[in-house]
Parts: sequence; C-alpha cells; structure tokens
Amino acid sequence: METTSLPPARGRGRPPSITHARIADAGIALGLRNITFVGVACALGVSHMALYKHVASLEALKQLVADEIIRRWKIPQALGNEPEALGAYLTVFSASIQEFVKAHPGVTPYMLRRMAASEAVIEKIQSHQRHIAQAYGIAQERAQWLLATVAFHCFAAADTVYSVAAQEPVVDADRALEEAEMEVEFTRGMQALIAGALLLSESDQPGA
Repeated sequence: METTSLPPARGRGRPPSITHARIADAGIALGLRNITFVGVACALGVSHMALYKHVASLEALKQLVADEIIRRWKIPQALGNEPEALGAYLTVFSASIQEFVKAHPGVTPYMLRRMAASEAVIEKIQSHQRHIAQAYGIAQERAQWLLATVAFHCFAAADTVYSVAAQEPVVDADRALEEAEMEVEFTRGMQALIAGALLLSESDQPGA
C-alpha cells in the first residue's frame, strides 16, 4: 500500500499540516496500543477536531496506522532456490514475525483477523506466497498453507509472549530475563511446528 497524502488544504500557500503519512508516523511513534485522537493530534500540532476531518473514528485511525506498519514490514525474501532450503527460510520468516510483533505491540489482530485486514495487507501476503512458491518450486497451495500456518501460530504466540512479559510486576532486569526465557521456549516451539508442517505438507503432495 503506497502512502497517499491528502490534497493540500486551501489557505495561504502553506503545506498541509495533516496527511495520511504524517498521521501514520505519529501513530507509529505512539504505538498502536497507546493511540488516541488527542495523542495523535498533539503529535501533529493540530486539534483533535481537525484530525476528525481526515479520519472518521478511532478504529479507522488505528487501521490506518496498522496498515502502514504492515506496509513497512520487510518480509524476508527466499534463501536461494533449493527446495531443501525451505525449512531454513521458514525459520527466518518466523524470526522476522517475532521481531515485528515485539517492535509493534498491538499489530497482531490486524494480521490475523480477516475483517481487520485491508486489501493492501491481503495483497502483500498473497504476493509473498507467490514469491515463495516460485522460489522453491512448490505449488501455490502448499506455499500458502505453510506460510499461513507458520504466520498464524507465530503471530499468536509472539503476541502472548510479549504481552505477558510486559505485564510482569517486576523490575526491568527481571522482566528482561523473564522475556528472554519465554523467547527460548517460543523459538523451540516454532522449530517443532515448522518441522511438523513441512512433513505434513509433503505427505499431502501427489505421489507421496
């Protein structure tokens, strides 16, 4: 999804103070879970009523910011083109999702809930699936299932890990240790899931 600026407001020749790009930047800086109309308006240096003229509701505001966060996410590209490298790629893909969720608390629902996904997000996901299918010489359906399975469980698990860690009533050092321990278990779990998903998808192939 390309970032689209709103038409310049009529006035004394000044550039517009509110654009979708600036709104998204302000929302990303605040964090999805902390977004309010007043907070974004203050960051933009405008009134919250002026912001309402560009975004109709708080949910629309969060959707705009979430879409931009996802648009900027650089999904890892294929690692070579040997079929046996697919497992290694899925591990890298999983790690990318983990870091993405950690960096952007609150983004998970916009990736997992179909009703929350915009057309641009859906196209980004489908484009990635086509890329992996072509890169590793596998059927589109297999690439879609593998990536969707890994992504769904990785987003859900990572969101839980970092949500729980953030709520730990301990000092920062202990919280960091708790988070690190959960990350180790998270990584092991995802490795097991990836291995199982590969075996299952192979058994479903014709002639298997």
